Amino acid sequence: MTYRIVQWTTGNVGKKSVHAIASNPLLQIVGCYAWSPDKVGRDVGDLCGIETLGVIATEDIDALLALEPDCVVYNPMFANVDELILILGAGINVVTTSEFITGHQLGEQRELIAKACEQGGATIFGSGINPGFIQLFAIVTAGISDRVDRISIVESFDTTIYNSPATEKPMGFGYPIDQPDLRAITEKGSGIFREAVILVADALGVELDAIRCEVDYAQTTEDLELPGDWTIKKGCVAGIDVRWKGFVGDREVIAIRGVWTKGQSLDPSWSTDFGYTITVEGRPTVKSTLSFEPPPDFVAETLDDFIMLGLTITAMPAITAIPAVVAAPPGIATYNDLPLLLPRGVTADGVPRNSG
Repeated sequence: MTYRIVQWTTGNVGKKSVHAIASNPLLQIVGCYAWSPDKVGRDVGDLCGIETLGVIATEDIDALLALEPDCVVYNPMFANVDELILILGAGINVVTTSEFITGHQLGEQRELIAKACEQGGATIFGSGINPGFIQLFAIVTAGISDRVDRISIVESFDTTIYNSPATEKPMGFGYPIDQPDLRAITEKGSGIFREAVILVADALGVELDAIRCEVDYAQTTEDLELPGDWTIKKGCVAGIDVRWKGFVGDREVIAIRGVWTKGQSLDPSWSTDFGYTITVEGRPTVKSTLSFEPPPDFVAETLDDFIMLGLTITAMPAITAIPAVVAAPPGIATYNDLPLLLPRGVTADGVPRNSG
């Protein structure tokens, strides 16, 4: 079966999604939503730095819905609930990399999305990497222990070259270290990690009594010039260590931690690994690490080449999930609801191109 796909936006993650769709013989891109006027009327391949695909980007949502695709690959930075309701209500499935894992962060709007799924007979799945895919990895790992006492996930990255102030400022980066409401800013900005705690608890069959957020900061001791014409001034936040924890009574059973740093002039000085550490404490205790390297044939000419390589791990879990999501019953699906997601159509000898 070939799945007909509409790509929703062609930003950083959207570009990697288009690359993956265009090179996968099981997927066919038939439409593309352009969020900015300068992208309207241009070929999707041209927008994404590959050969033309014969599909023209448009801002006409009704025209895209009329294509009746099997799935929309929805890659905006933040989810627009009104858009999702239109898509799902029209009976079109959605896989998304936006801040949506279980949907609980949306409050009452989650119910509107669920109703749209019911109305249209469609499914929405939020993939993510962390939160999202890394929690799936932890859940699978826990399956080899006959007793699980605690699951710990640590993400650690130096994000100095990552050009995305729009996603990092809401976490607390760039604010004065003594800003009175700094912790509240970070808690709100990292709220999607609460959904990750819920996901793991659901997989364990555990009812949590509390979910709490803890955070520590490091400041830069000199002005820090960053990509995107962004400067973090001396005395402002350039390191964040945030922990979201789930408790049963007073016992901590889930801990999801993110440690992100920028530059080499931090106070206090933190050492930053690169990747993920997943620990399942129990019988036996199992510790796994995930790190990422370029393929042997990778040639980078700019920093953006490295950044785009990293964005692959954000784009691909959603793409891989498309067949399972299309086959799933209507509603909000999580990793706990879907079968094993199989990376079909990605081997190097696959048919390399498709068009609308």
